Amino acid sequence: MLKASFFNRDACLVAQQLLGKIIRRKHQGHWLAARIIETEAYYMEEKGSHSSIGYTEKRKAMFMPAGTIYMYYARGKDSLNVSCKGKGNAVLIKSAYPFFDKFSDANALQIMQQLNPTISGSTRSIDKLCKGQTLLCHSLNLKVNEWDQQQFDAKKFYIDDIKNLPGKIIQATRLGIPAGRDEHLQYRFIDYDFARFCTSNPLTKRNWVENNHYKIYAYPRLIKQ
Repeated sequence: MLKASFFNRDACLVAQQLLGKIIRRKHQGHWLAARIIETEAYYMEEKGSHSSIGYTEKRKAMFMPAGTIYMYYARGKDSLNVSCKGKGNAVLIKSAYPFFDKFSDANALQIMQQLNPTISGSTRSIDKLCKGQTLLCHSLNLKVNEWDQQQFDAKKFYIDDIKNLPGKIIQATRLGIPAGRDEHLQYRFIDYDFARFCTSNPLTKRNWVENNHYKIYAYPRLIKQ
């Protein structure tokens, strides 16, 4: 289980070093798990962050000690973040990929699919179960009303480090940032080997050029503009 000290560092560094870490969530006696493949860093000093307007009760978790869970509704659905060093700074866990080991066996996949069916009610494919912040939360049964402003719990929900490091990282602009809200900042980080499973793959985006719209580099490296 990652300690609070892991999160008590610069948000961009935390965002990069969360790649490859495993989210573990116990649901009805079964451990579900997903490998983090996409993150976004946010700072109070920039306009893209929820905390840019200052402290509010709704965003209290972003001002609590590093390692505090911050959950909010994105288009009416749950979204997972963790506070980092500095008031108002946090990392959004954007996408993950189902993970199986001795703690979370293949039965966990069926449970995650039951938790997160498609709109039509059919079974969602493994590639799309955690493709996006709200799908991730649905697949792991993470709810705003249960976990916002809480600490990780080794018996119920935590992030694990199994020393599974990405070989390369893609750095790009964050998604969904309105014009004029520091949308140019490249604070999104993606595990290169899992790019096809992230929310929006920069490598296949039409007219996007490497070293202009996105960068690729060896892990780890601290990038902040």
